[in-house]
Amino acid sequence: MSADLLAKTAELIDVASVSYNEGAIAGLIEEELRAVPGLTVDRVGDNVVARTDLGRPQRVLIGGHSDTVPPNDNAVARIEGDVVWGLGAADMKSALAVMLELAAAVAEPEVDVTWLFYAREEVRVADSGLRELFDVRPDLLATDVALLGEPTGGAVEAGCQGSMRAVVTLAGARAHTARPWMGVNAIHRLGSVLQLAEAYEPRTPVIDGCQFRESLQAVAVEGGVAGNVVPDRAEVTLGYRYAPDRSPAEAEDILREMLAPVLGDEDGFEVTEHAPAAPPGLGHPVLQRLIADNDLEIKSKLGWTDVAFFAERGIPAANFGPGESTLAHTAEERVDRAAVETYRSVLESLLTTA
Repeated sequence: MSADLLAKTAELIDVASVSYNEGAIAGLIEEELRAVPGLTVDRVGDNVVARTDLGRPQRVLIGGHSDTVPPNDNAVARIEGDVVWGLGAADMKSALAVMLELAAAVAEPEVDVTWLFYAREEVRVADSGLRELFDVRPDLLATDVALLGEPTGGAVEAGCQGSMRAVVTLAGARAHTARPWMGVNAIHRLGSVLQLAEAYEPRTPVIDGCQFRESLQAVAVEGGVAGNVVPDRAEVTLGYRYAPDRSPAEAEDILREMLAPVLGDEDGFEVTEHAPAAPPGLGHPVLQRLIADNDLEIKSKLGWTDVAFFAERGIPAANFGPGESTLAHTAEERVDRAAVETYRSVLESLLTTA
């Protein structure tokens, strides 16, 4: 290897980049990429995009987010043997370290390459740096296929599930708790909604050989006026993850129909956030070659990732990174040398083999 990728990962970990505060790491990334001959570098806010322009017949976008969740006593990196520990090690500064190294090391790839480093992935979709780029500079993201370095343990995680959050509001009527029969307790009415969520049977469709598993969970509740008042209003927020064989409109209709038997005219249903699903998209020759040449395991992505931004624009995209997703956002976040170096080798082979 031409660089110590664990040391580079540790360097990136030590640059704090909690969501909405990615200016410092964007500056470091921009500086390094501008020093590489043959790259055109653009910075839009805290997003940095570097591109080759060699006239190759295909373009591959390799990207990742530069932000992290808040630290959990792990803001400073430490290397112990062949393992680097620290915030973002798995999600996803190890992938960023490889991207920076390959951008400098592979001067004349067999495909044109777009290196994408974007901000604000760990927060609501409306604030996404990738969404910002698609809105203001979509030309920078033009590509035939995209690979995002989300932590996948070295497997290819195809597509992603849709993610919808909806607030269900139950109406009641206020009364004194000494005379509850004179009112209607909205909190008690939440029980019928919670029972539906508890009884939900997950669909497990197989799409392009990938099995997805849907889920419905109550993730927040709110209600109550005072200790001596029957509450006239209560809310429950539902999180619905659905497979990519359903459109956003279909998913919303399904949830509405499920809740219809327990909702009345005075009750409310509002979708507060909705990120659509992405199909596996593994038919693209670049992805097929990546998988076949390296005998990579294929999994379905049960969460939501930014591959959906590309899929909704007709661009095949997959998740592929060296970190373990089960370690992301935990105090035990770490990545080992073998995983990072294997990730580098696989990407280098993709870029240098015709």
